[in-house]
Amino acid sequence: MLAALLLSSTALAALGVAVGSTGWSPWWSSGTEAGGASILWDIRAPRSLGAWLAGALLGLGGAVAQGLFRNPLADPYLLGSGAGASLGVAVLLILLGGSPAAASWALRFGLTGAAFAGAVLGVWLTLLLARGVQHTLRLLLAGVVVGVVLGASKDLALLWVPDIMRAMQAFMLGSTGFLGWSSVAVLAVALALCLAVGLACSRALDALTLGESAALSLGVRLAAMRALLVGTLALATGAAVAQAGLIAFVGLVAPHLVRGRVHTTHGRLLVLSAATGGALLLAADIVARWAFAPQELPVGVLTAVLGGGYLLWRMHRGPAARAA
Repeated sequence: MLAALLLSSTALAALGVAVGSTGWSPWWSSGTEAGGASILWDIRAPRSLGAWLAGALLGLGGAVAQGLFRNPLADPYLLGSGAGASLGVAVLLILLGGSPAAASWALRFGLTGAAFAGAVLGVWLTLLLARGVQHTLRLLLAGVVVGVVLGASKDLALLWVPDIMRAMQAFMLGSTGFLGWSSVAVLAVALALCLAVGLACSRALDALTLGESAALSLGVRLAAMRALLVGTLALATGAAVAQAGLIAFVGLVAPHLVRGRVHTTHGRLLVLSAATGGALLLAADIVARWAFAPQELPVGVLTAVLGGGYLLWRMHRGPAARAA
């Protein structure tokens, strides 16, 4: 399955390089035009590769969250990182005055740092409210509370300074249009670190599926394992959100797609979920650029519609499949 996912991702990357702002514009013809090589390698290539890496981080984060909380509905934004990132961007835009020039500067230079700082703040508040990582249920509830509070704070900031609403729109709806080679480097390093830690904790996640008591009897150090996985979840989500904005359902759907095809341990599940998430977001980005070119759809809206539709289909099909 991994080979098929990587092959599909390679084909999607080639297709992504061939889709421009005006729709289909194949690289073999664009490269011969004046400035065509620069468009391909400085705009389309990093955007396609960055979209795959951001999706891989979200898919990996979703698999980690679902294994850590033993909840198939857990997603990477569960610990308040998404709401914190939104608040960080809103605060930055307010400080810069919310003017179009300031918004442009923020999107190019300050958006990444503000979003990542906000994501880290959200996770830190969750850990503070939950009094550490010892209790999974308390951590889960604390994440929900922090997400609601930080989301409400962001909404109040938008009401207080309505001039920043337009600048916030691209971030809230998700966009891969600002991804460059520097973003690709950040996402690649984050993915390598998160995947390494996730694989190191994969056997502990397998043991945790039997219950906390069984995991403890097998020698799993639950507190240390939770701390590592919470840090991994925060890094994966913070890096992806900081570079591409809020993109819904990729982290939730990717592990479900893998489990629907294969029954495997968490080691393979993490790798396959990352590859699936990357392919999903890259495919959605291509459709968002191509479907109504030259008008571009926000990729976060597209993933929300497609991901929500998939989960509704699974809910509708589930009882019928069990009855059969």
